[in-house]
Amino acid sequence: MAEGEALPARDALLLLTWLSPGYPVGAYAYSHGLEWAAETGDVRDEASLRAWLGDVLAHGAARNDAILAAHAHAAGAQGDGPAAAALNDLALALAPSRELHLETSQQGRSFLDATCAAWPAPGLTALAAHLPGPVAYPVAVGLAAGAHGLARRTLLTGYLAAFLQNLVSAALRLSPVGQSAGTRVVAALGPGIAAVAAEADEAPLDALGAATVRLDLGSFRHETQYSRLFRS
Repeated sequence: MAEGEALPARDALLLLTWLSPGYPVGAYAYSHGLEWAAETGDVRDEASLRAWLGDVLAHGAARNDAILAAHAHAAGAQGDGPAAAALNDLALALAPSRELHLETSQQGRSFLDATCAAWPAPGLTALAAHLPGPVAYPVAVGLAAGAHGLARRTLLTGYLAAFLQNLVSAALRLSPVGQSAGTRVVAALGPGIAAVAAEADEAPLDALGAATVRLDLGSFRHETQYSRLFRS
């Protein structure tokens, strides 16, 4: 799809549906370490939430997920099952803790199963046969989008926006911010989302890497947190 061209109605419908909070992947159950950050006071208001999510986007799992989704999109478009399986192994290995591994693998498995059932495509069904066990969420989304011919840059932008909006929703339930502040945070992250999507669209797998050590450590500590709303 050329730059500036309107998104086809079918592609828009698929992306809005697949990345909707109502899609049956269980995204609402995960906070990606945000619950621990709120408990310790790292995230306590609008400014700290914006800074925390900005780091997740530019230096953490959101950026890695976008790169993985881009490569999965290519495998999906080419129907390359072995490449999809190898990419999935890499993606699962990148999860720094048991909880974050559960977060990506549970959502990915649920996404792939639901999409194969509701939006079957010969290429996607064949690819799914190479992924019988846990599936990383960005790999599942990227494969489905590639198999269905969705534009890759649009997919990456939508994926990142949904990733961060889910965390803002978690922040609302944890109460460090209200709805108006959460909306401002989403708006403020917009340029960063576009920039990371553009980078990931061309990035090699060697570009994978994260520098969110406090989030990673917090994901270990979340397991023994006294009171929890989320699974990560």
